[in-house]
Amino acid sequence: MEMVLALAIGVLTGSGVYLLLRPRTFQVIMGLTLISYAVNLFIFSMGRLKLDSEPVLVKGLTSTLANTADPMPQALVLTAIVIGFAMTALFLVVLLASRGLAGTDHVDGEERQEAAE
Repeated sequence: MEMVLALAIGVLTGSGVYLLLRPRTFQVIMGLTLISYAVNLFIFSMGRLKLDSEPVLVKGLTSTLANTADPMPQALVLTAIVIGFAMTALFLVVLLASRGLAGTDHVDGEERQEAAE
């Protein structure tokens, strides 16, 4: 299970970095989103991967981290998801405004001219 999670984090990070280096603004926004998903998975994995453990306290069971899930990474990831959604919406509004003002969706504002042969 740990290997699958590590591969997922690596693929999301690699894809996000690739998209961040693209010239179009929408691809950059998608790259930032993928990197935020990778960070969320990384933070979530810091709470230990534990199968068949109780998420909350149960009567008659001692409340230690050995037999319950750690709630702190879950709370951090939930907060990060909400903030990431708001940031993505803000980025898309800025993208639309920038495209309307500049007339192009390239990051540097200039579209490459292809050489005519």
